[in-house]
Amino acid sequence: MTSPAFIPFALPDLTSAELDAVTDVLRSRWITTGPRAKEFEARFGAAVEAAHCVAVSSCTAALHLALEAARVRPADEVIVPTMTFAATAEVVRYLGAVPVLVDVRASDHNVDVAAIERAITPRTRAIVPVHFGGVPADMDEIVALARSRDLPVVADAAHAFPCRYKGRNVGTLADVTCFSFYATKTITTGEGGAVVTGSAGWAERMRLMSLHGISHDAWKRYTAEGSWYYEIVAPGFKYNLGDIAAALGLAQLARAEAMCARREAIARRYDDAFREDEAIELLTCPADRTNAHHLYVIKLVPPVDRNRFIEELRARGIGASVHFIPLHEHPYYRDTYGYLPESFPVAHDAYTRSISLPIYSAMTDAQVDRVIDTVLELSGAQRRRASFGRSDEARAPEVRASGAVRDAAGAAVPVLRR
Repeated sequence: MTSPAFIPFALPDLTSAELDAVTDVLRSRWITTGPRAKEFEARFGAAVEAAHCVAVSSCTAALHLALEAARVRPADEVIVPTMTFAATAEVVRYLGAVPVLVDVRASDHNVDVAAIERAITPRTRAIVPVHFGGVPADMDEIVALARSRDLPVVADAAHAFPCRYKGRNVGTLADVTCFSFYATKTITTGEGGAVVTGSAGWAERMRLMSLHGISHDAWKRYTAEGSWYYEIVAPGFKYNLGDIAAALGLAQLARAEAMCARREAIARRYDDAFREDEAIELLTCPADRTNAHHLYVIKLVPPVDRNRFIEELRARGIGASVHFIPLHEHPYYRDTYGYLPESFPVAHDAYTRSISLPIYSAMTDAQVDRVIDTVLELSGAQRRRASFGRSDEARAPEVRASGAVRDAAGAAVPVLRR
């Protein structure tokens, strides 16, 4: 009997509309930053209700531009949740500053606001919340805290298009918000990102620095209305988005609502299937916000073994991933700043038990059925087989946290070497 086709963890949802859009750009012969990129900026900015939008080559570029515009300098500190992708903290290091990692909460893996407050020092220059999986962080509390300390908030919304928080668009909540259009995201330009803001001053600086610090509208110098003359007014970067990618993004943006609805329908089916399984813990989305469903994360309850579970999924033709290995457990951050796995016990526990299941708008109902049936089969099988007992890394969080350094309130805090 032929094995069923492999279900990838993620797959872009591409149609003839995307193919036609890209083909039109190729036929135009204007393939780098040009009219399509400008149109994409305008349309995406409108979609997230932001006054200003700069389309860039990645969300990493967007974060770097935002923190540079926030005047982050060497030896400054920037607060970042440990449960995030490499880019959120590495851009802090690009500027010579120190990423100060903080823990998250167990319910949705979003940053713990109390942990942010404990981490603020006189050297703190910015706060970077991450909207984990597509669920907005507690932005009212974060922004209020930041305002009380005169700190800018730069939101990492790589997972969070489209979604809302207390009726407001996620693109309007922070001083600057950064989006990703990587191949696995809810809309894609292949590689790409955008940075949005309500501030004309922030936007002007980020636009300037996105293309070598060249004075405005440099891309027009090769058009009939352009001029060969330009001025470099700052040592900028090469972060512009080309028209091929922008054309793909425009086609995706036109379908974003339908693609989001499909992701939501898949997530509802997963919720209904797994909610009563005693081996599975689901993340939650607070009632006052919506979920973009970039990720669908489950946490396995011991003695079910996460690593073995992923191996078994793959053996049955289903891709899965882990979001994330917390930054403080990677060698660079561990060795540079002296973090221990138990420095952030909530994130560590989440890491040891989490699996991200396939969720993308091109998934068929039959594929969703296969994922559900296989997960339920494996969760029951692992509970029944004593040989799938708890690994050393999956010990109870209260044991793992016993060696953590604690503050006066008894909360686990990072061990830093400065």
